[in-house]
Amino acid sequence: MIFQDPFASLNPRMTVGRIIATPLKIQRPSLRRDEIRARVADALRTVGLDESHIDRYPHEFSGGQRQRIGIARAFVMEPKFLVADEPVSALDVSIQAQVVNLLMEIKQKLDLTILFISHDLALVGHICDRVAVMYLGRIIEVADTRTLFRNPLHPYTEALFSAVPLADPRQRRERIVLKGDLPSPLAPPSGCAFRTRCRYALPACAETVPPLVQVGAGHMKACIRDDITLEPAV
Repeated sequence: MIFQDPFASLNPRMTVGRIIATPLKIQRPSLRRDEIRARVADALRTVGLDESHIDRYPHEFSGGQRQRIGIARAFVMEPKFLVADEPVSALDVSIQAQVVNLLMEIKQKLDLTILFISHDLALVGHICDRVAVMYLGRIIEVADTRTLFRNPLHPYTEALFSAVPLADPRQRRERIVLKGDLPSPLAPPSGCAFRTRCRYALPACAETVPPLVQVGAGHMKACIRDDITLEPAV
């Protein structure tokens, strides 16, 4: 797992070498000390850091470098599945691109799957192959990235897309402002949890929780409204 906060997710009392080596020591107890150090050094080089950083402490690095250390710790075990929990939200924009490009390079090099959790839809559209949209902890739409961005079928997805900035200042998009307060996940509204803020809601939306059903090739949604056309992201 790659954590959101690169400052809080690294033990300040441990050197970089010990931080990255800890998973190996726990999961690969048969490895010799020199083998562990070699793997740690290789992990550091992969994320763009130097082997000489092994004996330094987290406070000696910038936020972007700390996140690279966290990434090295995550893939030093050569996993097949990596969870990235908003791995760039705490970083400056200029550093975000470097970390995202690094994740894509590691994905190709190790042939692994990354579950990328983010609220930045522009970033999701850039790096993800398939997207699941969630509201109040429940998946309400799933599709491959291109299909979702060109043909959203859930009103909440449309509202999210309306907040994505456009690169061309000559283009304009209607900004959908959701009315009302966000309901509590512990006591969601009856029926569709999004209905209290949805501009397409009908009385029937309050009756039952809409199931996640397939509406196209690999495209699923949890909404009873099949009669509306929503605004795409692109």
